[in-house]
Amino acid sequence: MRICMLSVHTCPLAALGGKKTGGMNVYVRDLAKEFARRGHHVEVFTRSQDACAPRISHELGPTCRVIHIPAGPETPTSTDAVYDYLDEFVEGVLQYARDNDRHYDLIHSHYWLSGLVAERLREAWGVPIVQMFHTLGHMKNDVFEFTGELASDIRIDAETAIIHSADRITAASPLEKSQMVLRYGARPDQISVVPLAVNHQRFHPIPQAEAKAYLDIPPEKRVVLYVGRIEPLKGVDTLLQAMRDVFTVWPSCRGQLCLAIIGGDANVPRSQMSEEMVRLQDLSKALQMEHLTAFLGKRNQEILPYYYSAADVVVIPSHYESFGLVALEAMSCGTPVIASRVGGLSFTVVEGVTGYQVPDGDHEVMADRILRVLRDDELRRQMGEQAHQLASCYSWPDVAEQLERIFKSLTPGVVEESVWEGRPSILAY
Repeated sequence: MRICMLSVHTCPLAALGGKKTGGMNVYVRDLAKEFARRGHHVEVFTRSQDACAPRISHELGPTCRVIHIPAGPETPTSTDAVYDYLDEFVEGVLQYARDNDRHYDLIHSHYWLSGLVAERLREAWGVPIVQMFHTLGHMKNDVFEFTGELASDIRIDAETAIIHSADRITAASPLEKSQMVLRYGARPDQISVVPLAVNHQRFHPIPQAEAKAYLDIPPEKRVVLYVGRIEPLKGVDTLLQAMRDVFTVWPSCRGQLCLAIIGGDANVPRSQMSEEMVRLQDLSKALQMEHLTAFLGKRNQEILPYYYSAADVVVIPSHYESFGLVALEAMSCGTPVIASRVGGLSFTVVEGVTGYQVPDGDHEVMADRILRVLRDDELRRQMGEQAHQLASCYSWPDVAEQLERIFKSLTPGVVEESVWEGRPSILAY
């Protein structure tokens, strides 16, 4: 099958932990690679954010290309601003297809901006759309009191239109499916629940002592870990307040426990930091925790298993997550997870089995659960083993197989062995 995959606003090859890089990037990248491994031909189109980067990348494999389409300034741009360049992006994709004699069997679009592009491409190509949103504007607006950020009317209207026009929608959890039905008027029979997955070859348990030695963490140091983007939606301020409570209740741990925060632009001058990173670092100082908190900035996926394995517990304090891939990655490494009881996290984190669920924004309950895990070595070991077992059920081959069945139902005439025809682009070499 020849698949056109759209990830307009963020590149699957981008370093994780940035403002707009996270679980969706991992999803698009690892799923595209799995489709290619299964014999499909995949081209992922994304907006170019670096004029010096190759227009076409084969980093994901010979039958899985990432194509950077110039649309607007070739620099990182806010999501709202990307909307203004969608016409240019569409024309860039169509021109690439014409120049290289490309014919696709299906469009797999990610996030609402990609859904708008997919509708335009379907008009030109006459192929079906399978859409995944990853996050929903209505749900983001529901947590405005915590984040102070609202999804625009343009986004809400676009999501509504895409939900009613796409040939099939995929949701990461049953909860997300119900949110689409109740908030957007989606037809339940048009939505298939397909979870995310984790790369078990990369994310697997590493002996904690070995992981700490690799990261130069003293063997006696205890670590509470956060991994994710640095933005108000992620609730890192709640975690900082919870850790202040932990140090207050258990003052003797101050010399042997630290909070490690992975993500964001922590390694640049303060004047270049995001507003949220500055706010969190100021909060850490106000809580007298600046010497107990390590803002580590971005880390690539190759090193993340060492951090997960070195940690005693991973905390995900998000106000909203459609799925929460970090939870699966941590659990696959055998580390218990404490997470807000929101979105997909309420499915992946099993209360009292693989970790704990806490009320959204409740730093006192979060602190209590962190203390439980830190103070009970046997509980932590047992939860870690059970977390690893549960995470093993989420694999990319299984996800790809589920999506293949959906794709085939929409493209009954497609030959399994179809290949690219026509001349390859000179840009590919």
